Amino acid sequence: MASPETSNVETTSDSILPSGSRLLTSFPDLLMLPELVFGGLVWILVASSEVRDKDSQGWVMFVSILLFALTLLLMICYFIGWPRNSTAWCLLDAAYHGISAILYFSAAVLQANTTVRQQSSPNNIYKIDIAASVFAFAATVVYVVHATYSFKRWKTV
Repeated sequence: MASPETSNVETTSDSILPSGSRLLTSFPDLLMLPELVFGGLVWILVASSEVRDKDSQGWVMFVSILLFALTLLLMICYFIGWPRNSTAWCLLDAAYHGISAILYFSAAVLQANTTVRQQSSPNNIYKIDIAASVFAFAATVVYVVHATYSFKRWKTV
């Protein structure tokens, strides 16, 4: 019988990263749900608006779709308990959310700039662009908060 020090299976009661249903009750990992919701809303709103600035709104679409997919993939990995209790996974989580915050901030600024320049467009299109800008900045804030707490978790490991 293997001793606790040499066992390959680590207990989940003192785990660094939550897995299973604990993912939905632990902070900052709970923030993945608003990240998915806000990211999905940005994606839907930009896709449903009239695209006049293809470069800026193309970047916004790229960032929102990429980070939606990666956040969903990371959430599934955490949910099935794949990372185990690794300091490297804590660093990966913190770095991912830090980089994501920077990418979403750039996308939010470009979306807001596009919105301001399209004030003369029809009222409903302009409102959709405003909503996309608001949700892009909301996603940025959620990613920043998640990155901050993930870096704190990594530093305490």
